[in-house]
Amino acid sequence: MREDLPSITPQSVYVVLSDLTELDLVRKFEPPAGPALYETRTGDNHHHAYCIRCGRVEDVDCSVGAAPCLVPSQDHGMTLLSAEVLYRGLCERCQATAAAEPQP
Repeated sequence: MREDLPSITPQSVYVVLSDLTELDLVRKFEPPAGPALYETRTGDNHHHAYCIRCGRVEDVDCSVGAAPCLVPSQDHGMTLLSAEVLYRGLCERCQATAAAEPQP
């Protein structure tokens, strides 16, 4: 954005992202220990795989059935619309790096 619109403020960008999220045109994802990410894949209730070493994030399609993918043991009278699942692990590159490191 800074190259294309050098006069735009970061706050303006965040306001637009917030508005787009409210309109369900983008989806906000907040990985652990990292800044929020925004994606255009909305409305399908997919999940994410997160590498705990490098922070890589990959989409994971719904594991079983239709949204919300998971059946809770109790809904507390709510109409549930989605479920958020975060798979944590090591990506292939980080696994290879870890395997090559000397063991203590």
